[in-house]
Amino acid sequence: MTPVFAVIDTNVVVSALISQNMFSPLKRVIACILKNQIIPILSHEIVGEYNTVLNRPKFKLEKETINKMLEILHEHGEYRDPTPYENILPDPKDRIFYEISLTGDNFLVTGNLKHFPSTPKVVSPAQMMEIIDAMYT
Repeated sequence: MTPVFAVIDTNVVVSALISQNMFSPLKRVIACILKNQIIPILSHEIVGEYNTVLNRPKFKLEKETINKMLEILHEHGEYRDPTPYENILPDPKDRIFYEISLTGDNFLVTGNLKHFPSTPKVVSPAQMMEIIDAMYT
């Protein structure tokens, strides 16, 4: 099966790490990355954002956990340059995630659907799991 290429929004990564539900769509997104069913699309700016946010004291994540997550994303991911998007987004920090998602036939997996244009390629973690389940069953 051909893997799905997807930009994973920071809120999905953070939520997956702090979620206690091992079967949540958030955790499943990370599991699919480990199984090469989802190839995360990255840029140096996105990885920097992951690192900054994951290290915020309020999340109480251990350095080892953060480093392992960043390593997983780096090892399984593909780096790309953004495709410029000229329209306004509700949160300017989200621009890089959307612009990287425009680099090909990619999804953008986010917990903040309202921050991005409504397209079939901008999906929640649960929607991403429905797509993956349909492909692999």
